[in-house]
Amino acid sequence: MNRGKSATRVVALAASGLLLLSACSSSDDTATDSAAETATESAETETTEEAATDEGACTELTPVSLQLQWFVQAQFGGYYAAKDLGYYEDECLDVTILEGGLDIVPQTVLAQGGADFAISWVPKALSSREQGAGIVDVAQVYRTSGTLQVSWADSNITTAADLAGKKVGNWGFGNEYELFAGMTKAGIDPAGGVELIQQQFDMQALLNREIDAAQAMTYNEYAQVLETVNPDTGELYQPDDFNVINWNDEGTAMYQDAIWASEERLADAAYQDTTQRFVTASLKGWTYCRDNAQECADIITANGSKLGSSHQLWMMNEVNKLIWPSPMGIGVIEPELWSQTVDVALNTNNLEGATIITTAPPAEAYTNQYAEAANAALNAEGIDTTGDSFAPIEVTLNEGGN
Repeated sequence: MNRGKSATRVVALAASGLLLLSACSSSDDTATDSAAETATESAETETTEEAATDEGACTELTPVSLQLQWFVQAQFGGYYAAKDLGYYEDECLDVTILEGGLDIVPQTVLAQGGADFAISWVPKALSSREQGAGIVDVAQVYRTSGTLQVSWADSNITTAADLAGKKVGNWGFGNEYELFAGMTKAGIDPAGGVELIQQQFDMQALLNREIDAAQAMTYNEYAQVLETVNPDTGELYQPDDFNVINWNDEGTAMYQDAIWASEERLADAAYQDTTQRFVTASLKGWTYCRDNAQECADIITANGSKLGSSHQLWMMNEVNKLIWPSPMGIGVIEPELWSQTVDVALNTNNLEGATIITTAPPAEAYTNQYAEAANAALNAEGIDTTGDSFAPIEVTLNEGGN
């Protein structure tokens, strides 16, 4: 663990403050000049002693909690890697990762003080923010959406327009926003143009042909159908057995997994510092998972994931595709993609007829300050933060994801 940088910052801040004091003093005020010189000598002595005491290690780790959206899985690989590989400790942080679940809304947990940071999809978080949750996107980890609508190839559903009159599964809880946006764009009223089916977080209803199209994530539920044995062949189903609607192709994709911080607490210098260190270590974890997908999948398995090893590796590989390459640097919000998310959210109705958000969020809803500084720090370590040469690996799924 290295706190040498922090000691340096203390020296710099002390010096700048004393320079300001000196600049505001009269050149004729010898008493003030003398006091400033004495203060400077004292500050230099104290910071030198502090640096010597803390050299190479921090004296006490800052406790930090991170609220996830779901249970432990490779969707959150970078955070588990940062914890297991000591990246958080290197930044003098003691991070506790809180698993999510059906009844947990991460951005609400954050807003109510139940966690220091949270992972949430942007449209969900912006809706919560509009309702009073004081939260800020401080690092946009995923660049593209991983949400699909999957159907059997013989049902000939290839675009959002083909969903008209069909039995359409979705999970709800805000996961349906892109689906609703796609149908709205295609001229289909989500409230009446299809038969909406409350879908479980699996693909059984599709596999049993109880619904025509099922919601799936590229990194999770889509793999579930490809891990299932086709009873007609005795082999696993293949991609050409299914059609997928990708909301990135339909133009209604929205930003997903991001790191959110407390807007109120960001007014405090100590929380700002903690946020910077947390973002830097987290993004470093994601760069590791980009280059070491198998190792990150193993870390997730070791942390108690109930998913099989081939499924976990598939997930890690697919998640990497949603992050890399990151032309502006990992975690940096791209204005065009942010605007697309906001525009889609402003023009998409929920089942009650209200739009996801009613007004565009203020500029304070996100900041690139922390991600840009993290990229600079990681670049200084020789770490590639854009992943321009990223290439996914080949993953072979086994029955049941084992």
